[in-house]
Amino acid sequence: MAFTHVLPDPNNPITHAGASTGTLPVNGPGYASVSLKSVLPSMTTRTNSGRAIVRNIAGHKWDISISYNPLTRAEFEPMHAFLLQKKGATSHFFVSLPQYTAPQDSTFATYLATSALKPTANVAAGKDTFMLDTKSGTTFAIVTHKAPSPGDIFTITDTNDTNHLKVYMVTRVETNSDYSAATQPTTAQVRISFTPPLQRSVQSSTTTVDFTDVKFRVINKNKDIGYSLDVNNLYKLSLSLEEAQP
Repeated sequence: MAFTHVLPDPNNPITHAGASTGTLPVNGPGYASVSLKSVLPSMTTRTNSGRAIVRNIAGHKWDISISYNPLTRAEFEPMHAFLLQKKGATSHFFVSLPQYTAPQDSTFATYLATSALKPTANVAAGKDTFMLDTKSGTTFAIVTHKAPSPGDIFTITDTNDTNHLKVYMVTRVETNSDYSAATQPTTAQVRISFTPPLQRSVQSSTTTVDFTDVKFRVINKNKDIGYSLDVNNLYKLSLSLEEAQP
C-alpha cells in the first residue's frame, strides 16, 4: 500500500495510513473557488524609436490558488495532516482541478477511457504543436471519436523519461476538415497546438498523451501552513501553489 501524493479532494480520498485506497478512506473537501494562472516571466526593452524588444527570462509555470468553504474538523484534519507531511514548501505533491478531470467533449472522453493517443513522430523540446494518432485501443477516427478542445490540458507519459511531468494546455485543434498548416491531418489524426512549448523532447514509440485526470505537480508557495477557527468551530483554509518540475 503506497502513500498518496495527491491533495485529498472528493475524487482523491486518503486513508488514515496515508494511502489512496484501503480501510477508512476519507474524501477530501471540494473547493469553494479555484484560480489558475499561466506565468511566463519576460522583460521588455524599448528603443528610442519605439520598438519593443521582448525576451523570456525564466521558464513557464502554472500558479494555482484554492479556497475552501468552512470545514468541519473531520473534513479539515486529514487534508491539514497531508500538507504538514509535505513540510511546507520543501516537498512536492500533486493536485487535481475539477474542471480538468476529463476533456470537454464527452465523446472524446469516452474514447480515451479504452484507447490512448501518441504523437505520430518524435517531437523536439521547444515545439508547440504535434500530430496525434492511435497508440492503443480502437483506431482513432475524428468523425466518430471527436477530438480535444482548446482549453483542455494534457500531460506526457514517456516510459523513457519519467521526469516529464509538465502540464500543457491546448490552444488550437486542426482536423482533416479544418486545418491551417501545410500538412493536412488524415481522418485518423488530429494536430494540436499548445502552451507552453514542450519542456522536454518526446519519443513517439514510448509516449502517451494523457488528457484525462491530469494532475499538476506543485509545491506550496508559502513555507508556513496555517488555518483559522471561527466561532462556529469551523476551520478556514486557503492554498497558494505553484507548479514545480523534478
